[in-house]
Amino acid sequence: MTFKRARNDEQRGERRRQILDTAAAMLIEMPVAKLSLNELSRRAGLAKPNVLRYFESREAVLLQLLDTEIHNWIAELEQSLEPTDGTPRQRGDRLAAILAKSITRRPVLCDLISTQAAVLEHNVSTEVAIRHKNATLRAFQSLVRLFLRYLPELGTQDAFRLVGLATLTVSAAWPYSQPTEALLAAYASDPALAPLQADFTDLVRQALEVTISGLLARGEDLPLGAGPLS
Repeated sequence: MTFKRARNDEQRGERRRQILDTAAAMLIEMPVAKLSLNELSRRAGLAKPNVLRYFESREAVLLQLLDTEIHNWIAELEQSLEPTDGTPRQRGDRLAAILAKSITRRPVLCDLISTQAAVLEHNVSTEVAIRHKNATLRAFQSLVRLFLRYLPELGTQDAFRLVGLATLTVSAAWPYSQPTEALLAAYASDPALAPLQADFTDLVRQALEVTISGLLARGEDLPLGAGPLS
């Protein structure tokens, strides 16, 4: 394929979409850790330097995909998180179940979240980091509005804390629930190890149930990462 340089904003935007679409298709086949810039360039039909004209690094591509995946997940939740009856505990448990099931249906998003802090937010410029974090903040604010519509008893700060803690839960639970072949063989050979083989959906659901119940019981409505009230 002969490379033709994009000459205007529309063509540059199309080239960026081409790269992003190629990366998204690759993540259906392989985990984030296996996606290399060389293979992305090859599949996109571009030389590596040409890919780097539009994204400064592999991580910059994947951060953009993460922002898109989160945006699409929120759009789905907009349709499923309708106000409902029940006690705060009952609604909290239902909220946990909805979130766990919906994010399980998005393995690419789970994989991206699980590598966000340790991998994807490295090897990027301050400009890319600012753009990504602003997108993350907007996503958090959208989720806060959704959670408060379903469970107004949380309060704005605790709803924000729930978003942050849910993200951390997914980040930790996803790799834990993707055992290697050696671990699968160990679980199969020794039934006593069965309690250690976690199902991702159940793990996220249970963690969020406990988190929501704890936030409601404490009623602190503190900012994410803040210390206890004095």
